[in-house]
Amino acid sequence: MQGKTGVRRLITRYPLTSFFTLAFALSWIAWTPYVLGRNGLGVEPDFSFPEIAGTTQLLGVLPGAYLGPILAAFLVTAAAEGRPGLRRWAGRLLKWNVNWRWYIGAILGVPAALILTGVALSGGDVHVPGAAVFVALVPGLVFQMVTTGLAEEPGWRDFALPYLQPKFGPLRGTLLLGPLWGLWHLPLFFSEWGHWPDVTVWTIVEFVATTTLFSILMTWVFNRSGQSLPIAMLVHTGVNNTISVAWADVFPNADANDVALVFLAASGIAAAVVLIATRGRLGYRSETVTPPTRTTTRAGG
Repeated sequence: MQGKTGVRRLITRYPLTSFFTLAFALSWIAWTPYVLGRNGLGVEPDFSFPEIAGTTQLLGVLPGAYLGPILAAFLVTAAAEGRPGLRRWAGRLLKWNVNWRWYIGAILGVPAALILTGVALSGGDVHVPGAAVFVALVPGLVFQMVTTGLAEEPGWRDFALPYLQPKFGPLRGTLLLGPLWGLWHLPLFFSEWGHWPDVTVWTIVEFVATTTLFSILMTWVFNRSGQSLPIAMLVHTGVNNTISVAWADVFPNADANDVALVFLAASGIAAAVVLIATRGRLGYRSETVTPPTRTTTRAGG
């Protein structure tokens, strides 16, 4: 388009490449002090992030998460599609008016699936959680929505998926998005977030496999809910919230490897059900999915 700078022309021509490059670069740069300091590899042992609410992740991880997918999606959409694109992008983010069954499924179904899978793999070592756990679940979910959900999903599902599905199809697009979503977390494995130094190559491979399988469910939810990002966010953060708030009480002897295995197994089961039920279409119908503007951008990259 006339009047665009060289950078904007490049972003318009290759929006997907621009988005993933920015999402990775902005987050990874912001996470560098956390990874190199005492909270990670210890290259800078005199530098550490203070704990807030019992964790260093609020200051060490969250700012980098906010600087990654959501900011990258905003910048690329603004450059490639302008105000009309931003309105579509924000419209999906604010699409709360969906059938109540989606809320029930997201809020109750995700914890139930994880707990049931955990029970199946626990060997019977299961405890009934106290009342405080049930009380904490709602504020915990709200907190996860405005942190993890808001930082990530406006990028992965709200920006990238509408580009990927028309170009590659729902399944192939998801199989591209899932590993990239997982690899975006890569530096964090070398910090307290990833339980460093108890990290192996298998730890990372298992996580990427899980995000790929879980993305199949997420794509189906996004498509079938009419591109409602809040519902997709609830599914994503439901996992985080269940593990953060309830897991230690229900499975007191489980460690991080056990949790990772349960998440992988539950994601695999959900992905298999969705793939079989939809024959690989993942709820995608091109006539009901709003693609990026075709006159000003290519889904290149």
